[in-house]
Amino acid sequence: MTSAMMPDEDRRPEPGAPARRRDGSAEVVSLPESAMDLAAWRAAICQEVVPLDIQEIDGIPFRGHLDRVAVDDITLFQMAATPHRVRRTEELIGRRDGRFYKLSLQLSGHARLRQDGREALLEPGDLAVYDTHRPYELELDEHNQAMVIVFPHEVVDLPRDEVARVTATRFSPASGLGRVINPFFTELGRNMDQMVDVHGARLVQSALDLLITMLSQELHSQDDAGGPARSLATEVREYILERLGDPHLTPATVADAHYISLRHLYTIFSRQQEETVSAWIRKRRLEHIRRELTDPLHQEESVSSIAARWGLPNAAHFSRLFKSEFGVTPTTYRRRHLPETAS
Repeated sequence: MTSAMMPDEDRRPEPGAPARRRDGSAEVVSLPESAMDLAAWRAAICQEVVPLDIQEIDGIPFRGHLDRVAVDDITLFQMAATPHRVRRTEELIGRRDGRFYKLSLQLSGHARLRQDGREALLEPGDLAVYDTHRPYELELDEHNQAMVIVFPHEVVDLPRDEVARVTATRFSPASGLGRVINPFFTELGRNMDQMVDVHGARLVQSALDLLITMLSQELHSQDDAGGPARSLATEVREYILERLGDPHLTPATVADAHYISLRHLYTIFSRQQEETVSAWIRKRRLEHIRRELTDPLHQEESVSSIAARWGLPNAAHFSRLFKSEFGVTPTTYRRRHLPETAS
């Protein structure tokens, strides 16, 4: 793990990290001598994130500095660079590539993000989300710095098509939930060196939960103007998420609760998800269980108790599902990520 950049002017930067000074409300970055050239940057981004087409702007020689911290399957980056343009094209999206979202928090300079027919101009303090499994463009026409969090689709309690409605959307720290959530992410980026153990993992997951809350609020705003069909889809999804702990939750009970047929339920879901209703319920349960297995607040709790709380009381059945999804038994997974537990 490389060291995180420090927030205060009276702190000395770590060796090799970008120097920072204040200019009004923004932070201006002076790149270190060890900053990478364009070829090295492309290789690093391709290895650490996903393959991207990265080009210089106006012939300005590229230089960039990158810090990275991995927290389970979530990765945090601090990036500082000269002007450049980034493109994720259809040709660069491989079938075997993992499916990730990126959260980008602009720290200095401006960035222009395009995806899904939308464009967001990001100023310092703004954040936006985009999907690495669909094309996007990012233009940074001045010296800039950003914190980027890369996380799998699976950790988000929202269907992919729902998230696609809010990609390349500017979330400002000056309005709504951004007043609380954006500063939280800013401090998270300034203290990346603290994200090194299970407590750091819990903090990162809490940050993503806040992000999902903000995305959900934006989706609700759109639903209010989108007619009854879209509102029903949101109600169905929220009904399921609120009842994941009910072992009797099935597509039939969901349909009955909303006075619709199973066929109508499947139709609603097929517009938002590549998975069936049952598969989505199962994956959401397993994802919540996975989080709690590595959460120090639950380390005294048995694996079977955690599974039962999320609607999977049959230990043998749960163990088979977990191994099929994550490749190891739940006990092995917990031991690897929470060594001190003795479950």
